[in-house]
Amino acid sequence: MAQSIAIVSPAVTIDNTLGALFVGFTVACCVYGILLSQIYTYLTHYPMDRSIYKLIVLLILTLETVDQALIGQIYYHYGISNFSNPLTLIEGAQTWSFILQQTLGSVVGAIVKIAFALRVWRFSQRNFWITGLIMILTLGGLSLALVFTIKSFMLPDVFSVVKLRVLGTISLGVGVLTDIITASSLCYFLNKLRTGYRQSDSLVSTLIKYAINTGALTSVVSITTVILYNIMPNNLIFIGVFFILSKLYAISFMATLNTRRVVRGKGTDRQNTTANHTNIFHLGTRVPSMGPSDMAGWETAYTATSATQQEFDQQRPIIPLNTTGFQDPTLGKRPAM
Repeated sequence: MAQSIAIVSPAVTIDNTLGALFVGFTVACCVYGILLSQIYTYLTHYPMDRSIYKLIVLLILTLETVDQALIGQIYYHYGISNFSNPLTLIEGAQTWSFILQQTLGSVVGAIVKIAFALRVWRFSQRNFWITGLIMILTLGGLSLALVFTIKSFMLPDVFSVVKLRVLGTISLGVGVLTDIITASSLCYFLNKLRTGYRQSDSLVSTLIKYAINTGALTSVVSITTVILYNIMPNNLIFIGVFFILSKLYAISFMATLNTRRVVRGKGTDRQNTTANHTNIFHLGTRVPSMGPSDMAGWETAYTATSATQQEFDQQRPIIPLNTTGFQDPTLGKRPAM
């Protein structure tokens, strides 16, 4: 079987074609499992979260489940159904799952980028220019991906995708640029929120680390895909790497939702306080003004808390701060002789 493929092209082997698809499918399964655990954590810890977040999570779960099924169908078609006919991978028409998998991955990436653009909008005090730039790049990258999909249906075989190298490179490059601008913007605007208080500044530093990490991983995978696509177009290693890209976007979004309470705990822990250094850096929420009158109640309106936490807060005893008039009834009594 390997000799048959080698006759067609010395650069094409079982290892860098079916082997690459198998490794990509296996890693994608693992990453998909991590995504499922993130979604389970979200559903169990934030059952009272806003409906819009739940709809986005449900949409991402549906798209990624279909995406993983398409990846499985790709490998099954070329590795199992056509096991005795390796030339199908070289000369046969590419399957619809090959094309639609790329499309679904691009849609998931666009959804997550739009969600992060809204974070930039909130943390930047509604900066129209930077948010608009991120949105334009996101929609532009998605449009290029859709054009890539349409043109892919016109290709005679899998390896003819090299003809779309320029379009694919620009599409992935726009995605990398979007990630870099988003992460840089979040770091810049978060850094401006430093107040000089140790707890608040520590929280800002934590949020900056989250912003860098969420953008760095997807950018590295995108850049790796672009490099492999351009230097090794005669194999499928770049496709194996691309299999996990959309799932990393989904995981970064879920991690943002799931770390909200953890991050909130790093700031001042009292709700409705009037101190200017109150924790206002909650992930994914609107940043209120710094005035004392604007602080009360904002966290309740925009922070997702679980039913367990709400019940705990309701049952927690309130200890009065003014104990001047309080006297223990046992004080002042002499013990019985």
